[in-house]
Amino acid sequence: MARTTYQDLLDAGVHFGHLTRKWDPKMSQYIFMERNGIHIIDLNKTLTKVEEAAAAIKQIVKSGRKVLFVATKKQAKDIVAEQAKNVNMPFVTERWLGGMLTNFATVRKSIKKMSNIDKMTKDGTYDVLSKKEKLMIQRERIKLETLLGGISDLNRLPAALFLIDVKKEHIAVTEALKLNIPTFAMVDTNSDPSNIDFPIPANDDATKSISLITNIIIEAIKEGLDERKRDKEDEAEKEAAASKAKIDSGAEQAPAAEEVSGKRERKVAAEAQTEGQSEE
Repeated sequence: MARTTYQDLLDAGVHFGHLTRKWDPKMSQYIFMERNGIHIIDLNKTLTKVEEAAAAIKQIVKSGRKVLFVATKKQAKDIVAEQAKNVNMPFVTERWLGGMLTNFATVRKSIKKMSNIDKMTKDGTYDVLSKKEKLMIQRERIKLETLLGGISDLNRLPAALFLIDVKKEHIAVTEALKLNIPTFAMVDTNSDPSNIDFPIPANDDATKSISLITNIIIEAIKEGLDERKRDKEDEAEKEAAASKAKIDSGAEQAPAAEEVSGKRERKVAAEAQTEGQSEE
């Protein structure tokens, strides 16, 4: 079953590209035509590419790994943050800090600092500080939460990135390339799709378009999570059945051992009786 239809893409305005004078020639394979000075994206290719991206992301999530969502442009940040939270995936929607991937160890230190501040408020350490110190800590906590709140549970590098507008998020793309992390992205007619592993040609400026494509990816992630959960349950059932079979097998062997032991005792008694009769 298809994850979306041609009509859905059309209704969301996914086909509207940028002005022809702002285009990137590398997007020519995804452009259907030009109308009133605007490039029109080939939605048949969008359908194919979004299916490929969704299938690949589903397998990544099914294997138990994380996908990092990156969308710092105004039209996308709220949509992406909300959708990513629904599937418990990390996200960056305020500002991409240089080195967020390539210098991940330092980023983790900042996240740890944020958790240490939270501990201070719980164990009473925060209460004994002066008013000025409390204010400074509060400000730092708000700043860290704004920049790193979306990746606070990310303990290791993500398995993939999903980006809105690769031109705006070029630093994230560059870092992912250096670390060989697969990238999935909405790519408009003014962007270069050559550095993206799974480009989805689509309008990355309209909220309806962003919402539709992001939702397709989120649904694929949900499918991956559900399948992973089912696989774990099946594995647990198989282990329980194997354990039960082992116990049952042991219970069957026990009477057999007792029977052998009884036969031996009867044989010894018979031999003793025979010896007694011989002596007489």
